[in-house]
Amino acid sequence: MEKLKLIECPRDAMQGLHDFIPTATKIDYINGLLDCGFDTIDFGSFVSPKAIPQLKDTAEVLEGLNPSDSKLLAIVANERGANDAVQFERIKYLGYPFSVSEEFQKRNTNATIEESFSRVESICNLAAKNDKEIVLYVSMGFGNPYGDEWHSDIVASWCEKLHEKLDVNILALSDTIGVATPEIVSDLFSTLIPALPNVEFGGHLHTMPENAHSLIEAAYTAGCRRFDGAIKGFGGCPMAADDLTGNMPTELMKLWFEVNAIETGLNTKKFEVSISKAISIFP
Repeated sequence: MEKLKLIECPRDAMQGLHDFIPTATKIDYINGLLDCGFDTIDFGSFVSPKAIPQLKDTAEVLEGLNPSDSKLLAIVANERGANDAVQFERIKYLGYPFSVSEEFQKRNTNATIEESFSRVESICNLAAKNDKEIVLYVSMGFGNPYGDEWHSDIVASWCEKLHEKLDVNILALSDTIGVATPEIVSDLFSTLIPALPNVEFGGHLHTMPENAHSLIEAAYTAGCRRFDGAIKGFGGCPMAADDLTGNMPTELMKLWFEVNAIETGLNTKKFEVSISKAISIFP
């Protein structure tokens, strides 16, 4: 059976906080996560500090991170940010938020969907030249609160186009604002995974804690083996100007997988230390 991949997202947990977390605190926290056994740590972003001031020190944080088997992912929103990120050998993945909602794409990256597609093409070319991989987040992948048309066929069409035209091979379906239901999650993954067998599909779900296990079960049963989370569900997308629904709590993912005898690869003791640190850092 395909190995489970858990991605911890301290970047997503931190990005919307008003009070600046000291660089040394970020380094200490992320180094602890790097010891836990996650496949990937989504640790920072190379975007305008005016847009996301909390992560203006991403390059400095990177310099303080310890060696680890966990891979590092950084978010970029345009070619300029991607060019900054590829200068760092430690970074394996460039993450880009591609929305199937025109309104949210404008909010998030100040671009239309078509302009965003062109950006992805440029970023893919830059990544290929620098031995990086693209993780494309299909935001509003499970529904759209902004009045734009949403249908699973729209999501499927963009996934196919991004894979076939731009050779994007990791697509993380992203809820962003917490509208996913187990039925929608199951339908999308069970349709897309067989249709695009060379794509690694992931789930980046935002949810209330009481809904977490039903969404995880729906995604896993439908074939998803890549899951994003953040300890205690901290964070959310600051570009979604709505009441935030938190990230998928990593500890609830871990519990569901362990109860169902699915190996997570996480070191429980070190993970518990990271939970304690997170509680002390985040409001």
